[in-house]
Amino acid sequence: MGNDVKYYVEDDSSMTEILQSDDRLVPDAHVQGSRKVANRSMFFRRWLANPLQMGSIVPSSATLCHHIVAQTQYKPNEVVVELGAGTGVISRALLAGGVPADRLIVVEIVPDMADHLRRVLPGVLVIQGDARQLPALIPEHCQGRIGTVICGIPLVLLPRDEQRRFIDAMDAVAPGKGFLHFSYCATSPLPYRHHHLAAKREAWTPLNFPPASVWRYTPTG
Repeated sequence: MGNDVKYYVEDDSSMTEILQSDDRLVPDAHVQGSRKVANRSMFFRRWLANPLQMGSIVPSSATLCHHIVAQTQYKPNEVVVELGAGTGVISRALLAGGVPADRLIVVEIVPDMADHLRRVLPGVLVIQGDARQLPALIPEHCQGRIGTVICGIPLVLLPRDEQRRFIDAMDAVAPGKGFLHFSYCATSPLPYRHHHLAAKREAWTPLNFPPASVWRYTPTG
C-alpha cells in the first residue's frame, strides 16, 4: 500500500456534506439531513467491511470531539496529525476548534473514505495510506514538527506486535511526543507498561455511543 501513496491539498471551498452530528460545530448546517444519513451509512458500511479498521459502528459524537479538540496541542510552527480519520467528524471539529487547515494532516487507509475527506476538508492534507508507514507518508519537512498525533485506529483489537508497529511509526514522526487515543474501553485500551508508555485518561464521555475515553500516552524512556 505504501507504493500507492498520493498527497492531496484541496482548495475547493464548497463543503456539500455534513459530518458532524452536532450542527453547532459545522458552518454549513443548512445541508439537508439526508447527507448526515449518507455519512453515517458510509461509516457503517465500512465498519461491516472491516471492523478492525473502525473503532465504532457510528461516527464520534460532538461531546467526544470536544474533548479531543481540548486535548490537542500544537505550536505555531507545528502540525496536527489525525490517523484513521474516517468520515472526518473529528477533523471538522479540529478545524472548527481553531486548527488551521494547512496545519492539519489526516491519514486514512480506506481509499473511498480518503476521497471523501479530500472533498470535504479543503486546505487539509489528506493522505491515503497505512499509518504503520507514517515515516514514508508524512512530508519530511513536517516530521519532528508535530504537536499532537490523534490516533483513531482501534489498537485494542490488534495483537501487541501490531500495536507496537503503530506506536513506533508515531514516535518516528513525532519523537517523544506520544499520542492521543480515543477508545470505547472501560480501561486503558493499550497494555501501556508493556509498550513502555505512561497513560493518562484525559476525558470520558458517557454521551458518546458507545461511551468513550480520551487517553494520552507518552514514552517513558
